[in-house]
Amino acid sequence: MTRYLFILATLSLLIILILGIRRFIQSYYDKKLSEANAALIRSHVEEVESIYKQMRGWRHDYKNHIQTMKAHLELGQFKELSQYLAELDQDLISVDTIIKSGNVMIDAVLNSKLTLAQSREITLHAKAHVPKKIHVQDVDLGIILGNLLSNAIEGCMTVPNPEDRFIRVYIHEMKEQLYISITNTMDQKIKRSGQNILTTKTGKDHGFGLKRIDTTVAKYQGFINRQFEEGVFATEVTLPL
Repeated sequence: MTRYLFILATLSLLIILILGIRRFIQSYYDKKLSEANAALIRSHVEEVESIYKQMRGWRHDYKNHIQTMKAHLELGQFKELSQYLAELDQDLISVDTIIKSGNVMIDAVLNSKLTLAQSREITLHAKAHVPKKIHVQDVDLGIILGNLLSNAIEGCMTVPNPEDRFIRVYIHEMKEQLYISITNTMDQKIKRSGQNILTTKTGKDHGFGLKRIDTTVAKYQGFINRQFEEGVFATEVTLPL
């Protein structure tokens, strides 16, 4: 009888311990998810503020352009007005959306992130061409691209000289795969576990964004490759279309 009571007590303790560990893991995950969501919200706010400042600048310039054109018109300077309009047309092309890939979700994420990068004095080289409809869900595209570009911007900001900061983005359909390549400069230590890169960050954030990228890519049985050398970090992702 005593033996059975002992076994029962041991099993009860094991169950309590397992439940306790499970609650701890869930609590830890919820905390990390909450921190990640809070960071994402802060990032979105900053992106919106950056775009808003850019729009205010365009509005201010628009008034100046109207006044200049009216002055040419009143003075009968039609040749000068025509030349000014041509220059203005070229300028409008340069301030248009950074990326027009053909996919609305990709354009939304890329343009908000790259606008933020521009405001931080990061040189951009971006090229993207994607079918309008692809197998990857919009939410998952947002997770992958959003985290990749957030990490790229953070990496660039560790480089003291703005002239040395750059982000290269290349997204294209390749052999029935969506190929994504993000390359950026950085000046910080890389944490590795064997061949795997755990995180490029220090402090309390232990690469939660990297894990979200990896999990989402694995969901589609995709492939991810990360490389770092001579102050440049590169990530390649392929997803079946």
